[in-house]
Amino acid sequence: MAKRTSIGTWAFLFNQEKPITFEEIVPGLKKLGFDGLELGGFDIHPNPDLMKTAEERAKVREMWESCGMGCSGLAADLWAEHLITAPDNTSYMTAFRKNLQFCNDLGISVIRVDATEDPWVLGDIEGETRPDDLAAQVDYETALKTVSDTWRLCAQEAADAGVRVVWEFEPGFAFNKPSDVFRVLDAVNHDNFMTMFDTCHADDVAVQGQRHPGGKETLPGGIRELAERLKGKIGRLHLIDSDGTLNEHKTSTHPPFGEGHLDFDEFMPAIAAAGCPDDWWTIDLCFWPNAWDATEKCKKGLDELVAKYG
Repeated sequence: MAKRTSIGTWAFLFNQEKPITFEEIVPGLKKLGFDGLELGGFDIHPNPDLMKTAEERAKVREMWESCGMGCSGLAADLWAEHLITAPDNTSYMTAFRKNLQFCNDLGISVIRVDATEDPWVLGDIEGETRPDDLAAQVDYETALKTVSDTWRLCAQEAADAGVRVVWEFEPGFAFNKPSDVFRVLDAVNHDNFMTMFDTCHADDVAVQGQRHPGGKETLPGGIRELAERLKGKIGRLHLIDSDGTLNEHKTSTHPPFGEGHLDFDEFMPAIAAAGCPDDWWTIDLCFWPNAWDATEKCKKGLDELVAKYG
């Protein structure tokens, strides 16, 4: 199927001279030729706490639909939650359900989640100092059961609502080794729970071995091998370059296409062959300055990838 292109709206929030409003973003992306956007549901951008009524939410949806655009997904604000160390999942599920309803109200069919807590919670990380706010580390099997039980519930409730759950694995959060990705998928064991495959995170997880508790674990085939082993389990694709470094938030730096070291020709055939339930290919330009200039450059890079592999 032909690919539709989008970009995460969080690119316009952070490390800018001032946050760029959603009202500016939508027509700006249309002008650059995007088919849609991926909504970062937090801060000043539309989110369930800002837009509480059906009328307010309908106006948000109308903003992109009136431009002939779609929304490829919601990055839900779940970062205040403690998925692994909380005594139970009541608070997490309340936050998830609030965002799931927001998806339904805006006609969004994909919701992003992550493990919410630093990888230190699963073990010491070589070259790093233990975080001051880390109350305790958790036994791996206990943490895996906690996370998988909660995400299985999320996946079922989202399936009932017609929304796909995608987990973005990355250096900044727990379960960030290649083997963790496979173990979590196996433990959740639900057809409506898939991965968000971000090429920059994939580089840091499978090639660089960034922030792996207990020691680095990489794959000989790198990003290509990771994509091959996730065939049928990629529910959203994020495309962006990587320079193998971490940003100030201890997760992957997302440089624009051409400003990193990724050889897309080496792994894009495997990503394309791995499949995805829909036709969206999305740019993740997180924490990069001068967002409009970088977005224009990235759109050209994305169009080239679509033409070649999409």
